[in-house]
Amino acid sequence: MILLLDIGNTNTHVGLANSRRVLKRCNLPTQEWFTGTAACSLQRLLGRHAWSGGSLCSVVPRAVRPALKVMRGFGLRNPLVLSHSSVPGVGIDYPRPETIGPDRLANAAAAKAQFGAPVVVVDFGTAVTFDVVDASSNYIGGIIAPGLAAMTDYLHEKTALLPRIRIRNTQAVVGRNTREAMLIGALHGYRGLVRELIRRLRAELGARRLPVVATGGYARLMASGLTEITAVDPGLTLEGLRLALMARGTRP
Repeated sequence: MILLLDIGNTNTHVGLANSRRVLKRCNLPTQEWFTGTAACSLQRLLGRHAWSGGSLCSVVPRAVRPALKVMRGFGLRNPLVLSHSSVPGVGIDYPRPETIGPDRLANAAAAKAQFGAPVVVVDFGTAVTFDVVDASSNYIGGIIAPGLAAMTDYLHEKTALLPRIRIRNTQAVVGRNTREAMLIGALHGYRGLVRELIRRLRAELGARRLPVVATGGYARLMASGLTEITAVDPGLTLEGLRLALMARGTRP
């Protein structure tokens, strides 16, 4: 079995995989890497397995060392830490490739493997990120915008009268109360942002056909109102990590 770790700012997304696909996904708080409880949590979430390989990506640099220590404690001698030099299936056409988030590279690799090139990934997380693979199968860059929750939380924190709201779907266009008005601005406004950026990316790439894959916590919600989204894959980053390990020659 293969152990996959996608370490984010709030949560670490954990995957159990074989040579063909990710079999199980679960989460643990990223803070557990620093409290020493991550190993016990992983055993409880995944059970006991004979691990033949593991890979990780992290947007929290200080979490890499404790995560590798835990993986080695599970018997993994040489876990793969994904970087621009180990991403499979895509080239890198970017001025400073070492500055690209490894989770974004994992997303690009998985999307290209599933849909070919060109392809765009939209990750609806703390930030909304767009990652672009061109027709030559090169990662060429992307776009970063504030996330849905970041925007609504900012309004709550910086204004006296606006509440913190729960992001959910709505068909309303005119808010009949403050919470509904904020929800409409966030939901429909972000769909408009995504739609316009996809339109511009299609023109920039000269692509009549442009698969767009959504991932991240708000992917299904946002995609439900966007015909431009081709597919929703919450496990896209983990699949990219699996592909990277397979490309290195690891076999479960």
